[in-house]
Amino acid sequence: MPELIHALGPLVHWTTIVFAVYSVLINASFALLTLLAVADLASYRRRLAFAGYDEWFLDPHARGVSVLMPAFNEAATILTSVQAMTSLRYPDFEVVVIDDGSTDDTSALLIAEFDMQEVPLVAAGSIPTQGEIVSTWVSRRGARNLALVVKTNGGKADSLNAGINYSRKELVCMVDADSLLDPDALLNVARPFADDPGNVVAAGGVVRVANGSKVDRGRVVDVKMPRRWIARIQVVEYLRAFLVGRSGWSRAGGLLVISGAFGVFRKDVLFEVDGLATDCIGEDAELVVRLHRHLGETDRKAGVVFVPEPVAWTEVPNSRAVLRMQRRRWHRGLAEILWRHKRMLFRPRYGVAGMVAMPWFVAFELLAPVVEVAGLVLMVFLLCSLAVETWLIPGWDVVNPPLVIILLTASVLFAVLVTLIALLAEEVSFRRYRGVPDLLRAIGAAVEENVGYRQMNAFWRLQGIVEALRGTTRDWGTMERQGFSDLDHARRAEARLVIGESTD
Repeated sequence: MPELIHALGPLVHWTTIVFAVYSVLINASFALLTLLAVADLASYRRRLAFAGYDEWFLDPHARGVSVLMPAFNEAATILTSVQAMTSLRYPDFEVVVIDDGSTDDTSALLIAEFDMQEVPLVAAGSIPTQGEIVSTWVSRRGARNLALVVKTNGGKADSLNAGINYSRKELVCMVDADSLLDPDALLNVARPFADDPGNVVAAGGVVRVANGSKVDRGRVVDVKMPRRWIARIQVVEYLRAFLVGRSGWSRAGGLLVISGAFGVFRKDVLFEVDGLATDCIGEDAELVVRLHRHLGETDRKAGVVFVPEPVAWTEVPNSRAVLRMQRRRWHRGLAEILWRHKRMLFRPRYGVAGMVAMPWFVAFELLAPVVEVAGLVLMVFLLCSLAVETWLIPGWDVVNPPLVIILLTASVLFAVLVTLIALLAEEVSFRRYRGVPDLLRAIGAAVEENVGYRQMNAFWRLQGIVEALRGTTRDWGTMERQGFSDLDHARRAEARLVIGESTD
């Protein structure tokens, strides 16, 4: 036995060095992203004084936007969400809800609440769809600014493709049915298309957590940190991902992800790439990567940008079971996307996306859970080996305790630091979360994230990689919506009375 333990010494030594190098590289890359994000945010804040959003709101020639809302069994939040969408502040827009074969009363509630009339709308596009169009409706209020497309079930991507076909504006904004947009969100996120119309094909905005906040008639009127720890940690996760990660990559010119909860695209380019892929779980990210690929293969100098000000609010999972399903699905989608577009890796024709962003995502996003889980196993082994070295085999010098402690401490402190920088950027620039108690809860969540939550998340993401490698049947999963406020239930009850249903 001692001979075997001694033989493992060199392997443990070099494995520890590999983990140390990986930790240094990933932390250094996050430090660079953070610097780029700070520069991007500062530049954006300087431009705000000269943006002229009020004048643009009055411009009769502003580029029209079609807001697409795919919905499947979204009766819990659909009325509040649609009300918020139809009252956005923008000179020329429409809202298109696509009911993807809901088995609840999503469509009936909309028809009753918004006084909708069935009409035979003509599709302007020809992106292939799997689900059959059952009926199309328009609201008799607001000169057709609200439309409903009812189809058989085909998935979220298929619903969005149907919505693109039936949209009437030149820009397409994709949102989730449970998303709530700030009143000026469209004005902000559509501005890059006006400032640089030939060189922007897609733009994304910030998605934030609505859990715990007060919602009144489709508007988040009082932002609060959630009381439940699992939602609270997701608040700081979202802030870090958007205000640091996506701002940094946008500044570098290699933004690969626009959230499906809030993104705007040029419709003519969507037609060129045949819309969203229906055979990929991460259809929103896959679309952005495919746009980068299309631009590179057609030698076009356009890009994808991130705008830190527009805000969409969404409901995040409140239970570990639903969160596990979500994170597993997200990581499986990442694996499928990177494999599907592997030819872009280290190809100069794809610019920063192919030369820098995709290799980084492979090394520090896709493989991160593998390294983290392996690191946890190694840590257990090192702790056990300390006992072996101390009590069983004196003189067996495999572990350098100070080095292990320094690496662990540095990794945790750096993760907390990046999150605190995101919180600071939020506090200085936007101040959505007001009051010392909420700020302290956010700081606590930044620390709490590294004790248990981060390790669980790594295991869930690793499961997504395993599923992708095994090629198991794709499971898009479901999330039970709680509703944004008590008003949701009251308004659903009123609509059900109109359509002659029980409110029990």
